[in-house]
Amino acid sequence: MNNQMRLEALSAFLKTKRDNTNPQAVGLPTGARRRTPGLRREEVAQLAGVSTTWYTWLEQGRDIKVSASVLESIAKALQLNNDERTYLFDLAAEVNPKVMEPEHKPIQIPPALNKILSELTTCPTCITDKHFQIVGWNTAAAHVFLDFKEIPWEQRNLIRLLFTRKELRSLAVNWEHFVKGFLAIFRVYYGHYVGDEWYNRFLDEMTTLHPEFQALWQESQVSIAPEVQIEFRHAKAGKMLFNMTSLQIQGDRDLRCSVFTPCEDSATETKLKRLMKKNDQ
Repeated sequence: MNNQMRLEALSAFLKTKRDNTNPQAVGLPTGARRRTPGLRREEVAQLAGVSTTWYTWLEQGRDIKVSASVLESIAKALQLNNDERTYLFDLAAEVNPKVMEPEHKPIQIPPALNKILSELTTCPTCITDKHFQIVGWNTAAAHVFLDFKEIPWEQRNLIRLLFTRKELRSLAVNWEHFVKGFLAIFRVYYGHYVGDEWYNRFLDEMTTLHPEFQALWQESQVSIAPEVQIEFRHAKAGKMLFNMTSLQIQGDRDLRCSVFTPCEDSATETKLKRLMKKNDQ
């Protein structure tokens, strides 16, 4: 994102987190005169040990210098978790001109990773890159979600597919909960790659084409590895319960592995085996 986009993202994030911070949780009285449940700007400034004017400028997205110690104080004042703190620091940093947008083409994942995919026979698994392009998947994922090889590479973006494919919209019992987990991860990459203009073009596209995307995105959830339990109503297998584990793969390609493990106290694994066997006949 360019510098102005970065500052606008920082402004939106700070405001959202301030609005969602409970005054009582930071030792302040709620009071009957409060118009909103969150904190006032002057209260954040007081808790962070900075002037109200300076914090107002920061939240308004003005291009001002910010030290690491002040950012740490703001993070504590807003009770940010580790992932949100990292996101704050990423957005507050100046854009690194060396961060270039890579050529957008399919990535060849390492043979060892392909081996892992094939071994996870009853755990639907997808590999995505930093733009959430799906670069790898296993047989179980093709049976539960989509046969991704039938989707052209340029359309094989996981975030986009969650909003455009009716199969995925109808699959999750709580579709919004399903989507929010991935958007929280996506926001981590959005903040980290502040020099990559691809993200702004993608967000503009999604906001224009899918109004519900904007509402979910504005919640500003941030998590590098959210714990998500999701219930699917599969058209052929019926009710299925999975725990999603999302892992960042070490290396220079910035890949991510999202594994859906069948819940132990359910018949999900049996249903998945039956589904795969039937479809392969």
